Amino acid sequence: MAPSTANSIGHLQHEYIDTDDLRTAFALAMSAMYKREVPLYGTLIRIVRTTNDETLATSCDARITALKNGDVGRERLDLERHGAIRLGTPFELQTVRRIFAIIGLYPVGYYDLSPAGLPMHATCFRPTTSAALKKNPFRVFTTLLRPELLKDAESRDIALDLLSRRCIFSSELLELLGVVEKNQGGHLSQTQGDVFVREAMKTFGWRPVAAASREIYQKMKDEHPILADVACFRSSHINHLTPRTLDISAAQERMKAEGLAVKDRIEGPPVRQCPILLRQTSFLALEERILFPGSDSEMTEGFHKARFGEIEERGAAVTREGRKLYDRLLEEAMRKTAKSVTSGPIEHSQILSEVFQQYPDTWKELCRRRLVYFTFRCAVNAKAESLPIGTTRDELLAQRVLEAVPITYEDFLPLSAAGIFQSNLQSGSAKGVDIEEEAACPDKIGYENALGGTLLDLDKLYEETQVASLKTCALELGLGEQDLLN
Repeated sequence: MAPSTANSIGHLQHEYIDTDDLRTAFALAMSAMYKREVPLYGTLIRIVRTTNDETLATSCDARITALKNGDVGRERLDLERHGAIRLGTPFELQTVRRIFAIIGLYPVGYYDLSPAGLPMHATCFRPTTSAALKKNPFRVFTTLLRPELLKDAESRDIALDLLSRRCIFSSELLELLGVVEKNQGGHLSQTQGDVFVREAMKTFGWRPVAAASREIYQKMKDEHPILADVACFRSSHINHLTPRTLDISAAQERMKAEGLAVKDRIEGPPVRQCPILLRQTSFLALEERILFPGSDSEMTEGFHKARFGEIEERGAAVTREGRKLYDRLLEEAMRKTAKSVTSGPIEHSQILSEVFQQYPDTWKELCRRRLVYFTFRCAVNAKAESLPIGTTRDELLAQRVLEAVPITYEDFLPLSAAGIFQSNLQSGSAKGVDIEEEAACPDKIGYENALGGTLLDLDKLYEETQVASLKTCALELGLGEQDLLN
């Protein structure tokens, strides 16, 4: 009997690929695949790189300087991407968790999309250590269908039947996962790594032949466009692959100038001197030709919209108190926009900017009020012997003994994600009400049960990074840790 694919490339080699290097190979393969499948993605990358080059070369803006001094080097900007996938079943989510663990991605945070009318919830698979993020901060926003939120029972049953009969993973990939988890602690040899990346791309690549008839596809789409995208295809196709820009407004203007059908407004916080959290925009989903299986093995032609081109601008991670303030101001801005006579994108941006005047916009004040997470380091000429016992963090910053660099926000905003999804899937066109109002609520425990594991707390990760830097500074300066931690 011929040896299986996994066993033939088993653990004969003792040299395993570095996890960060494997993640980079995975991300580059996905980028190359997406560029072949969506040629406009190549245009998007060119626009973002041009914008970043100009921003880094010409800007004297304090916000850019602060971020440049952190972990936003040229290498990271060129490599940084986030992808997004939509899964239908717990088995798919659990298997994706196993795939991502091999490349050093772990589930961080919980995102409830039901308040925006989407029958889904999500997490972000990403690196969790500063070193891994610096090497390659590849992320995948991973949504899971919540069938219990679908109003129409017949549509729900059809979708679940379709999902139960598909397997988006190749047999070679599943076999390889079993081997490396059981015998190699989740590490791969170079040969195994090549197979792993090749087979994983089959899971996330586009397959233009639907798994359902045209009639069933239309029924799913009528119930909710995102339901058709999740249930009617044979892969969990990557629906966008997002590069990071340092100036999303300039990049969006370039997108418009090159004739891309750009979303009417940028999602997220308004423009600020000290950027926080995440701003996103996209060109709209492409209409792609697909084939539907019919009777007598005949295929019928149709079209589907799901994949689009997104860009993002990342700011500083906000603390729990910073997030409370952000959410309160965002809710206030949304109320004012809803009451406005002319509530278009320009009006919305103006209202958002006005309301967010209440959010401090200097790094000094953001640090003093503990609204943003920072990494701290001792200044080059800091003199420990001249510092009295009990000197506080704020005093050390004022005396320029300590320097503070904002920590980049590595995660997502559920309302922004929903806004991007809705504009690209036209979910407002679905008939009736897709989600029962009383059912639209978070279900973190349900997601964790489907995942087969625990979601990591994003605030805890940022806090750990900040505290570790303060402890290092206290040790270097000969001060008590607690003085700096308060």
